Order: sequence, then structure tokens, then C-alpha cells
Amino acid sequence: MSKELILNRKLILASTSPFRRELLSKLGLPFEIAAPNVNEEALPNEFAHMRAARLSEAKARAVVKTFPDALVIGSDQVASLGNEHIGKPDTHENAVIQLRRMRGKSVVFHTALTLLNGLTGAIQTGVTSTTVTFRDISDAQIETYLHREQPYNCAGSAKSEGLGIALIARMEGSDPNALIGLPLIELVSMLKNEGIEVI
Repeated sequence: MSKELILNRKLILASTSPFRRELLSKLGLPFEIAAPNVNEEALPNEFAHMRAARLSEAKARAVVKTFPDALVIGSDQVASLGNEHIGKPDTHENAVIQLRRMRGKSVVFHTALTLLNGLTGAIQTGVTSTTVTFRDISDAQIETYLHREQPYNCAGSAKSEGLGIALIARMEGSDPNALIGLPLIELVSMLKNEGIEVI
């Protein structure tokens, strides 16, 4: 299926994240955005990667109800430090707490991706994990970073595509886009499975 033909079949990003929108734009495919209405709280005894996958699918399923003929992309990211889930801080105070806990340690960011075909019901879901080792930064550096970047809508308070890269000592993963919020390498494969070649 060519890029022209996909216009007859909407591609919907089930996210209002500007970071995911920018990443998806890299593929050069036309798409629309829809906000999923999903409860993102963790379930009891739920592992971080399982939570990310569940929420990714839930977002796609929520949006496909409005766009039943579309291909819907859902994505979610949950970070884990040991057994602790680390989500979006939302406030400055929470971000300070997160970064103090993470400094000098390795955190795994689990980024789930779902592609749901509204016509056939076919669903593909995968999780790309990235291990990030943080520098042992001071309280003063944390405050400086947060005041400059204000990453309160980013899991783990570390916006790696911005000044957050200065917090990081090392990253290990298969797709740098996954850490920002959308695993494009896996998405290209999923789209190919649906007959859509990106190039």
C-alpha cells in the first residue's frame, strides 16, 4: 500500500503528546490525533512492562471506537526502578523526589506500542525497553535542570531529547526514539505487516 492509498484509510495517533506527534511525523505519513480517555493507574502486582502494554492497547481501543475504519497507534511508557513504577511527576515537588531517587542508579523505561486495525480487529503490541543510568547529580543541579526544562509531563522527569541528556551517564536500548515515547523501528515493522511501506 502506498502513502497515497493510506489517505483512504486514516492513521490515528491515540495520544496528545507533542513528543509522540513529532516522532510520528518523521515517517512522513499523514495522520490525525485523538485523545484517548483511559485510566492509567497501575493494577495490583502489575509489572511495569505489563502496565505499559495494557495501557497502550487500552488507548488504541478507546480511540478506535470513534474511528472504526482506521489504523490506530497507541503508546504508553512506564519507568521502573527496581519494583517501583515511575510515571509522570506532574509537579515540581514530585519531579525533585523522582530525580533524587534515580540519581546514580539505572532505570528501565518500558515503552509499549500498539497498532490496531479497526476494520479487521488485528492488533499488534510490543514493548521496547531502554536502560538509562543516571549521573550522581546534586540537589542544586536537579533544581537547575527542573527550572530550565520543566519536564513535568515526562515519565521519570528526564526529557532526554532536551537538557535531560545532561542527567544521563549511559543508555542501552534498541531504539533511541522509544525513550522519547514512540518506538519507530517497531512501528515501521507493524505498518509493514498491515501492508504499509514507509519508504
